[in-house]
Amino acid sequence: MSIAQNIQEIRKNIPANVSLVCVSKFHPENAILEAYNCGERIFGESRVQELQAKQTKLPADIQWHFIGHLQSNKIKLVLPTVSLIHGVDSFNLLKEINSRALKAGRVVSCLLQVHIAREETKFGFSMEEIHQMLSGIEFGSFENVQINGLMGMATLTDDKEQIRAEFRTLRHLYDKLKREYFQNNENFLELSMGMSDDYQIAIDEGSTMVRIGSSIFGMREY
Repeated sequence: MSIAQNIQEIRKNIPANVSLVCVSKFHPENAILEAYNCGERIFGESRVQELQAKQTKLPADIQWHFIGHLQSNKIKLVLPTVSLIHGVDSFNLLKEINSRALKAGRVVSCLLQVHIAREETKFGFSMEEIHQMLSGIEFGSFENVQINGLMGMATLTDDKEQIRAEFRTLRHLYDKLKREYFQNNENFLELSMGMSDDYQIAIDEGSTMVRIGSSIFGMREY
């Protein structure tokens, strides 16, 4: 099927209150334009140089999300381009984003990435680390980052009940943090979980934002 047909099928399964991030990393500009012409406006990239190159050639109203592991030395390069950073996975990274955003004169929207999978290779805060950071004095002084919610990736497995349990754990944490730290923060709204293979389970468990690549664009061109 074409990209347009893929999007049409996926859209049938996504409620109106759930945002679709089209994961366009490793895919060419013409593929992104095809999705854009279907009405999609949110695209996810994970490599800074690739994001910069695409951003200069594609429509200005695209919202670029950085969805990969962001290195501290690349923060200043993504700040002029991105509307949301999905994978803030440590206190030091958030601190550096705040510092760079202050120098750039802007406030950067971020999601806190939580480690919910059984795979050690995935990044993210532990439950203890995220509570420790949010209750700390230094976090309260960050004025150039805006925490919009949480992000997490489930284990790569065929066990759907395990995936469901991991997403449910993240949803419960989101609810808890909303009550304890973000009750009066109208921006803390997003729960980014679910990809091509598991987005329907994620939506069942409360996802507000799904990140879909291969089911839209096909296999990546590395």
